[in-house]
This record gives sequence, structure tokens and C-alpha cells, in this order.
Amino acid sequence: MAPSVEEQTASSSPVVRKKEVQKNAPKFKYISLPTYETLEAERQGRKERLAQAFRVLGYLGMDEGVAGHLTYRDPIMRDHFWVNPFGIPFRFMTASDLLLVNPAGEIIDGGKPGQRIVNAAGYAIHHAIHTARPDLDAACHSHSLYGKAFSTLGRNIEMTTQDSCSFYGQVALYENFGGVVLAEEEGQNIANALGKNNKALILQNHGILTTGTSIESAVAWFIMLERHCQVQLVSEAAAASRGERPVVIGDDEARFTHEQVGTEAAGAFQASSYFKLIEQLDKGAWKE
Repeated sequence: MAPSVEEQTASSSPVVRKKEVQKNAPKFKYISLPTYETLEAERQGRKERLAQAFRVLGYLGMDEGVAGHLTYRDPIMRDHFWVNPFGIPFRFMTASDLLLVNPAGEIIDGGKPGQRIVNAAGYAIHHAIHTARPDLDAACHSHSLYGKAFSTLGRNIEMTTQDSCSFYGQVALYENFGGVVLAEEEGQNIANALGKNNKALILQNHGILTTGTSIESAVAWFIMLERHCQVQLVSEAAAASRGERPVVIGDDEARFTHEQVGTEAAGAFQASSYFKLIEQLDKGAWKE
């Protein structure tokens, strides 16, 4: 006799719920990202959106002291990227604070006197990712609480909620921790772990990292991954108190859901509410 759902749940393996997948679901029409008439205008626009992105994560408490870095590829010199200077609070970042860094890690533009310092770990990680993945324009990494906590388990996330399906087949685990990322080799190892198709990484004993074709989608994935780490920690603790495991969504259902909520357009749309929040709160201060 096959075991009941209750008996399966009590085992050490997660229960996988299988349901009939919907057919011919309508495609949602997402909002458009900003467009620009010239590359120079796009450069300024990307700087402003990047500064806004820092303020979003700062507002949500997903920064940690001086740690963390977000980058956006320069639209003119595409092997260069814009990044935050070391030590400026996320919550008060402005476009004029940002630094343009070349492939050698040298600052060639931007920043304010006394603040033109690049986080060496940020350069090592983001340079490797931007080089290995020309399809991606943005990357986010910060030492957020639940991302750090989940990373200590040395395992990947599971598809246990609708939101988590945004990451179906696109999040990897980097199992090595070699200390603070200061060497080019370690940055390259992280880029290799990201691979050609993933958009997020669990960095063991370190935290989480997300990427996107826009800073908006990269921010959305970071927020969603951080919160899913929290959900998984909480749900596993609650289930363990009863000798159970959380129910995992089946592959077909997870794949179908990912097609609706896991696209880059869906990510950018998800982040739009946070960017609008900063617009209301900060009244354009990030443009300075």
C-alpha cells in the first residue's frame, strides 16, 4: 500500500504536491522600463536608477554596514560598470556618489572628493560576472540577514511558495567559502557557479547574490530571494516541530508559475512598486 500524505510528510524527504497545470494562461502585460534618446542620457538614467536601487534596499534594511555592492553596466563602455563607493550608506546614495570602474578595477569617473574608494570584493565579484555574462547588466549583493542565515545551511532553496517559483531552475549554490573575496580567482569561481542561465546564487557562509538584465529586475530578485530564505527558515522550523517537512511544489507547477512570474519583465514590474515608494519618500534626492 502506498504511504499516505501524512506518512510521507513525516519522513525526512519533502512532500511534492502534484496538481493539474493550467493550460493556455494569458500573458500579463508589464510596464515598460525607461527609454532614452541618447546613450549619454541612458548613462545618467542608469546612474539615477542605480542610486534609487540602493535606497530601496536601504529602506528595507537589507544592507549591513559598509558591506554590499550593486552594479549597473555602463551603456557606452559596456565592459565598465557603475558601483557604490566604499562606506556610503545605501539609504542616502546619490547618482553623483557612484563610481565608473574599468576592467582593471580603476576608477575613471564619478564620485566625490574623499569618497572615491572601490570595495575590492565588490570589484572582484562584479567584474567577473559582468565579463562572463554579457547578457546581464546588473548585479546585487548585500549581507542581508536571512540570506546570510540560510547560506550557513550549505544547500539550495526549494520551491515551496508561488514567489519562490520565480527562481525555478535559475538559482545555484556556490559551496566554497574562501574568506573575503579579494582575489580574481575567487570572483571567477563565483561567476562560474552562476553559470550561463542562472540569475541568483546562494553563497555558502556568505549570503545571496542576484543578477538581471536591468537593475530593477536584479533588485526584485534580491528582495524575493532574501524573503524566501526567511520563509524557508521559518517554515522548516515550524514543520520540524511536528516532525514534518514543508510541501514542495511539483516541477510542472513550478515551471508553469516561473513562466508567469520569473521573467525579467515580471521582475522589473515587481520592483516598480519599491522604486515608486522611494520616489514618494525621497522626492528626487537620489538624482543629486
